[in-house]
Amino acid sequence: GVEVMLNAAGIALTGASLYWNALDGQAFVLFIMAFAAAEVAVGLALIVYSQRRTSSVNADTYNLMKG
Repeated sequence: GVEVMLNAAGIALTGASLYWNALDGQAFVLFIMAFAAAEVAVGLALIVYSQRRTSSVNADTYNLMKG
């Protein structure tokens, strides 16, 4: 859900930037894209960690990070 919202904000900022001939919006979109990439990397790292600990990709067995 957050990924879709970040992409929508990026499209809106790019459109507004082109409309007003300012590069501020396009520069901010680069930061949004970097944040989205970092978010995906953290999510993937959590999945890989859980898979290595449980030797399974079954989501029901991913209770090992509770505490």
